[in-house]
Amino acid sequence: MNPDRLLDGLDPAQRLAVTTDAQPLAILAGAGSGKTRVLTRRIAHRCATGTADARHVLAVTFTRKAAAELDGRLRKMGLRDLPAAGTFHALAYAQLRTIWASEQKAAPTLLDRKGRILGRILGNTKRVRPADLAAEIEWAKARLVAPDGYAAAAAAARRRPPVDPERVAGWYLRYEQEKRKRGLVDFDDLLLLCAARLERDPSFAAAQRWRFRHLFVDEYQDVNPLQDRLLRAWMGDRTDLCVVGDPNQAIYSWNGADASFLLDFAEHHPGAEVVELSDSYRSTPQVLAVASAIIGGRPIGAHRADGPPPVVVGYQSDVDEANGVARAVRDNHRPGRPWSSQAVLVRTNAQTTLFAEAFRKASIPYRVRGANRFLDEPDVGDLLQRFDRLSEPLVTTINDLEESVARQRAELLGAYGEDADGEDGRHELPDTAVGRRIDAFEQVVRLGRELLAMESGARTDSFPNWLRAVLLDDGPASADAVTIASFHSAKGLEWDVVHIAGCEDGYVPISHARTAEARAEEERLFYVAVTRAAEVLRCSWAKQRTFTTDPVDRVPSPLLTKVRDAIGHLERGGRAAADSSAALAQTRERLSAGAEVRPDAGDVLAVTNAISADLRSWRSEQARKAGVRPTVVLSDRALHAVASARPTTDDDLDGLAGLGRLARRQHGARLLEIVGSHVGSGSVPR
Repeated sequence: MNPDRLLDGLDPAQRLAVTTDAQPLAILAGAGSGKTRVLTRRIAHRCATGTADARHVLAVTFTRKAAAELDGRLRKMGLRDLPAAGTFHALAYAQLRTIWASEQKAAPTLLDRKGRILGRILGNTKRVRPADLAAEIEWAKARLVAPDGYAAAAAAARRRPPVDPERVAGWYLRYEQEKRKRGLVDFDDLLLLCAARLERDPSFAAAQRWRFRHLFVDEYQDVNPLQDRLLRAWMGDRTDLCVVGDPNQAIYSWNGADASFLLDFAEHHPGAEVVELSDSYRSTPQVLAVASAIIGGRPIGAHRADGPPPVVVGYQSDVDEANGVARAVRDNHRPGRPWSSQAVLVRTNAQTTLFAEAFRKASIPYRVRGANRFLDEPDVGDLLQRFDRLSEPLVTTINDLEESVARQRAELLGAYGEDADGEDGRHELPDTAVGRRIDAFEQVVRLGRELLAMESGARTDSFPNWLRAVLLDDGPASADAVTIASFHSAKGLEWDVVHIAGCEDGYVPISHARTAEARAEEERLFYVAVTRAAEVLRCSWAKQRTFTTDPVDRVPSPLLTKVRDAIGHLERGGRAAADSSAALAQTRERLSAGAEVRPDAGDVLAVTNAISADLRSWRSEQARKAGVRPTVVLSDRALHAVASARPTTDDDLDGLAGLGRLARRQHGARLLEIVGSHVGSGSVPR
C-alpha cells in the first residue's frame, strides 16, 4: 500500500488531517466534508507509514453499519490486517467476556429489553409507561448519575419527566436492585463494568492497552460522559487518540450526549491539535448558503457546481401540503434521477403518514424509514392483534379509536400544562412513551380512514394485513422509492432532492424545546435536515393542520426567516456559501509582504471562488436587466472556465469552454475587468 496514493484527491485541510503527527487529534468535519474518507485514510496512512500497527488499532463507531463501512473501505485500500472496529457496547462486552472467561466466571445475562422488569416495578401506574422510565434511566446512566442523584440532575438539566423526579429516582433504584438480584446487566452496565474494571485492575488494563494502542472515534459529538469515561480508561496515560465529529450535528443531548467533549477537546486533552474541514463536497453553493444561515456560522466552502436556489412554499392545509410535495416529487423525477434520489424529511415520525397517503394516491413509490419499527411497537402490535380478532365494520372500530385517542390527547396535554383548546396552535405531544403511543394511534386512525375511503365496507380484521402491506420499509424490493423519514433518522444520509415539510412553529423547533440549549439543538437538527440535500432543497409549511379531528391554525417556523433571508441574498446575486472574501484578504495581505511569496492551493482556490462570486453577481444583474435567466447571459460552463483560467487578455479568452465568439464580443471586456480586479501582476499563479 503506497502511502502517497492515499493522499490523492484530498484538499489541503483533508491532507493535513490525514498526515499530521499530532496526538491527540480532533478533526472537526462539517456536513459533506469527507469525514469517513479522511478517517479511513488516516488509519490506512498511519499503518502504511509504520506509525501505527493495524493489529493494534481500535476504531469506535456508534452503529454496526458504520463499523462495517469502515472495514469495507480499509479492505479496498489494501490494508492487510484490519483493525478492530465496533460500537462502545460491543467492544466493552467482548473485553468483559474475555476477563470473565479467564476467571472461569459465568457471564451475567444481558438484558436487551427493560420493559418487562420496569412494567412490574410500575405496577398499575397510568401516568408512566415502561419506555418512559427506561428513557430516564438510560439518560441518567449515560450522564453517570446514580439513583440518589437523579432528581437533582434532572432539575439541573431541566428535564420534564412525566411524574415527580423523586418517584423516578425510586423506581430507578428498584430497577438496579432487581437486576442485581436476578444476575442481569443492561447495555449501559457493560460500559460501566468495563470502565471500572480497567480503572481498578492493572493487569486487565495493561492487556487491553497493549492490544489497543491507537484509538480512533467517529461521531465524537455524540459521546456521553459514560462513554468518555470508558474511552479514557482504554487510553490510560497515552495520547494516541484521534476523534472525528461535527459540533453542528450534535442532536442527541436528550439522551445524554455532550458535545463539549468535542468543542473543548483541547482543554480536555492538553497539547491536542484541532484540524477543521470546512469545505463541503456534497451540496451546491445555494444549499450551503441556507445551511450556513441556519447555524449562523461562517460561509461553507462549496465544491459543487451551482444549483437552483432553495424555495419555501406555504399551503392552506396539511393535506394540501402533502399533495403539493407529491407533485414536486414527480416534477423532480426524470431520466437520470430515480425516485430513490429524493427524500421527504419531517420533524416527527407521526408526520410521515400524511405523505405516505399522498404518495399512494399519486402512485409514487416510497418507503417510510423506520416503518417496521412502527409496526413492531408493542402498543401498535397489541392494537393490531385486537383488530385481527374483531369481526365488525372498520368504520365502527376507527370511530371508537378516534374518540379514545382524542380523550387521551387532551388528558396528556392537560397534565403538561397545555390547553388542548388553546389559541397558540401548539398541539404537539410531549416526546414521552405516552405521547408517542398517541401519535402512533393517530396514524392508525388516519390510515384506517384511507382504507375506508377506498373500501367503505372494509372489516376490521382485514385492516392489519392491509396496513403491513402499505408501510414499506428499507427492503430491497423497494430500492427505487422516495424515502420518507424524520430529521433524526436522516442523519448520515444524503439525496439529490430533499423536501423538508411541516416547517411550522411547534415542529421546527419542536414545542417542548423551551430552554435556550434545547432550541439551539433544534436549529442544529434543522441544519442536519438541510444538509442532506445535494442539489435541490424545498421547504414547506401548512397554515392549518389537523390534530385528531380538530383543525389548528399554524404559523411558519422562525427558522424559515433565516432560510428566506439566505434565498433573498442568493437572488440578489450573492453567494454566501462561496464567499471567500476573508481568505482572499489574507492572501493579498501575505502577498503584499513580497512578490516572491507563492500562495498555496488554498489561496488559489480562494481567489478562484472570489472571481466566480463576482462573475455570478454580474451575470445576475445582466439577466435582471434583460429579463432572462442568468444562464442565458453566460452559461455555468463558461463562468467556471473564466474563473478557473483567470484570463488577462483577449487571446486568453479565445478557446475557453462555453465562451463563443458572440459572448466574447459582448462581454469579453467586462469579464477581463472582473478577473483583473482579483489577479494582480504576479500576485496569483494562473
